[in-house]
Amino acid sequence: MLKGKTAVITGSTSGIGLAIARALAEQGADIMINGFGDAGAIETERARLEADFGVRARYSAADMSKGAEIAAMIETATAELGSVDILVNNAGIQHVSPIEDFPVEKWDAILAINLSAAFHAIRAAVPGMKARKWGRIINTASAHSKVASPFKSAYVAAKHGIDGLTKTVALETATFGITANSISPGYVWTPLVEKQIPDTMAARGLTREQVINDVLLTAQPTKEFVTVDQVAALAVFLCGDAASQITGTNLSMDGGWTAG
Repeated sequence: MLKGKTAVITGSTSGIGLAIARALAEQGADIMINGFGDAGAIETERARLEADFGVRARYSAADMSKGAEIAAMIETATAELGSVDILVNNAGIQHVSPIEDFPVEKWDAILAINLSAAFHAIRAAVPGMKARKWGRIINTASAHSKVASPFKSAYVAAKHGIDGLTKTVALETATFGITANSISPGYVWTPLVEKQIPDTMAARGLTREQVINDVLLTAQPTKEFVTVDQVAALAVFLCGDAASQITGTNLSMDGGWTAG
């Protein structure tokens, strides 16, 4: 479905981003992954993309808090892979703190990586998409792009901002064969979430089941985690012809969290 297309996925060395990268590669897209982590592990994943799906795969270590590095990543992807047809803005970080104690440097970092990074990447990628009259921009938002939670002021502000950015870009690019949409998952089962469970059990004196159901999934009516493969499947659908008239939307995948 996507043979001849190139996708750049930020924050894709693990978790949701890596699942999206693999799903797009399975459809034939060449891939540039991005993110931090162990160099050997990243190279293993990059090589696996090529071996498993017969596509070209590159890695960019661009820092998502630095606009110049983001623009250079898009330029490198275009030079080495021929184009940037699909852009998935997935990089994100989190910090939890009461507003009066929220560290200013954490606020700045979360806004930079969760929101401004998407602006810089879109700004760099859109001219090429317009010239080719085709493009897909997918932003990983969150249930927190629609509702708030205590102690997550920067994250909630950034994700609400992603929703607004997505809608604006969709309107500006609507006549160029480009779509821009957000995917808003609830809690997604990732290694990062799984690693938090033992600490939460110890801190709160809860069982594993209590942490999952009464802490992590308390807001999700299905009481089930979203999977990375489910998020990736929706991203693939948004890249297809069947989704060509879906643009400017914020698609919830949160087990009913934001239904009320």
